[in-house]
Amino acid sequence: MHQALLDISVIVAASALLAWLAVVLRQPIIMAYVAGGMLAGPWGFKLVSGTEFIDAVSQFGIILLLFHAGVVLPPRRLVQLLRQTVVVTLGQFLLTWTGATLLALALGFGLKTSALVGLSMIFGSTILLLKLIPTNTLHHQRMGAFAVAVLLADDILAICILSLLSGVGHPALLLAKGLMLAAVAFGFEHLVLRRMMVRAEHYHEVLFLMALGWGVGMAMAAHFIGFSPVVAAFIAGVALARGPLAVFLAEGLKMFRDFFLVFFFFVLGAQFNFGQAGAIILPSLALALAVMSFKVLGFSTLFRLVGEAKKFSWEAGIRMSQGSEFALVIAAALHGLGHIDLRAWQVIQITIIITMVISSYLVVFLLPTPLGVTRGMKQD
Repeated sequence: MHQALLDISVIVAASALLAWLAVVLRQPIIMAYVAGGMLAGPWGFKLVSGTEFIDAVSQFGIILLLFHAGVVLPPRRLVQLLRQTVVVTLGQFLLTWTGATLLALALGFGLKTSALVGLSMIFGSTILLLKLIPTNTLHHQRMGAFAVAVLLADDILAICILSLLSGVGHPALLLAKGLMLAAVAFGFEHLVLRRMMVRAEHYHEVLFLMALGWGVGMAMAAHFIGFSPVVAAFIAGVALARGPLAVFLAEGLKMFRDFFLVFFFFVLGAQFNFGQAGAIILPSLALALAVMSFKVLGFSTLFRLVGEAKKFSWEAGIRMSQGSEFALVIAAALHGLGHIDLRAWQVIQITIIITMVISSYLVVFLLPTPLGVTRGMKQD
């Protein structure tokens, strides 16, 4: 059997077993996937020796995730939400960056390194949020819509930073490419894709295949012109959200999305280096707890200032308290370019993983979620 097939087989089998154990022990299922990466990955028992191919598969899951998020957000609603959350988003950026930078200075990092560590902490995980929020909340309630708008702004900023670090292009050029892709996507969906889907509306497998092809095709086109495939997939989903089959397609695509996301969380766990963790676990834990506190207090306060209820504000803070997968990529780029040293990179890596683990436990035990461990909190 080819090595790639062996790796996929190990991941699926290990994830299935650990997910079952998580259900029996009333633990968050996502943590089972992360634990699978820690145990079977290159720093564990080495059942999966390399994660390059698996990481590529997991990126497909991220593309599907953002495509699915776009399908449930019509364009007018999205623009309205981005306007309504601009104060919250900018305020959270400033508060988290300032607090994390000051704490990094207290932990012994230099001023430049501390500022970059703080920068990596401002983002939240769209993947974890969408995985843990009930589908009815994402579709119909303000919580899901507001959270997606805030974290989408996070993702756009992160992509701009990555593009500048990698030399892909100037922010104005990226904006021009994004607008061009959006114009093409909306035009093609309205004039061509919608009519094609109506002709095949009684053949469900054809509809799902067309939807997947549309989202992945837009991501591929974005790659060729030097734009983010993830954002392009989201644009493709938003364009499709205007059509009459959007809700039906969104429900059917969930299964594909969730399967491929298993690989993302496995890769996240596989990045945990047990040998390096001992010396930096305490500063990483301190930074993780501080960042989560900044975000919970920041989001809850800022949402209250713009008129939201206290319960809504606290729930939003808890759901968006984790670090972002984009922070890992940004930190890797900063380390590769020599802007931060190895210790800072390792602290960022372990801090992000810790925030994701703690945030998952908070949501699963305290808030409604499809992966809830108690009857009252398990909702979809």
